[in-house]
Amino acid sequence: MSTQSVTATVGNNRMSKVFGGTITDGVWTNIQDNLSSTNLGILMPRTVVSNVQGQYEEGLAAWRIQNAQSLFVNRRGWASTDSVNCYSSTRIPPYSIAPDDMIQFFPLAKGSGKTNALAWVTTTKGTELYKTLEAVDNTATEMKTALQDQSLGDAAFNSTITAFSICLQEEARLEKVEFVDSAGGVILTIYGGHRLEDKQGLGMSPYYNLDVTGLGLPITKGFTMKITTFHNQ
Repeated sequence: MSTQSVTATVGNNRMSKVFGGTITDGVWTNIQDNLSSTNLGILMPRTVVSNVQGQYEEGLAAWRIQNAQSLFVNRRGWASTDSVNCYSSTRIPPYSIAPDDMIQFFPLAKGSGKTNALAWVTTTKGTELYKTLEAVDNTATEMKTALQDQSLGDAAFNSTITAFSICLQEEARLEKVEFVDSAGGVILTIYGGHRLEDKQGLGMSPYYNLDVTGLGLPITKGFTMKITTFHNQ
């Protein structure tokens, strides 16, 4: 499996610490402080943080702050390439670091002529990471949970989607996302676009192709979430 270097600066308006490592694509991996090789919770216990800036080499990456004991994910977000960053866009609701907390990354390499994608999907059951690998241009491709490979209808059955955010690899465009019921009917369609990493300089954010809040879409058995993408190269 491929690997890449990732880094994150975690802090507030007075201080920050830098974490990093070379980790495997497609796996949640803990990263440690660059100076002392220490986990987040040990280095910064009870520190209130309000900003996380994550970076990766190429492709795309998600990050999360997870408690090693409870496995509860307290904060999450997207990383960007080192060439395009925005401090204001990486603010998070203030959070007091617990001694058992870790900061973890889930990177994906670029697809070869096709598109890799990740999505944070929030329902009334919680928030989970979804992925698609090697999506073919202009073809509706299902997103499934990153760890269990479950469809939306299985993972989020009998819940309601309230928000989601989708990130594609650099130089790929999100044409649209569709939510499809068990009969094949398209219930909801939302258009997307580029990230700022695109070579043409297009896009609204260096971190995502589409960010949607305020939804109230009930999920029943057989529901799927599909994306249609286009790779610029």
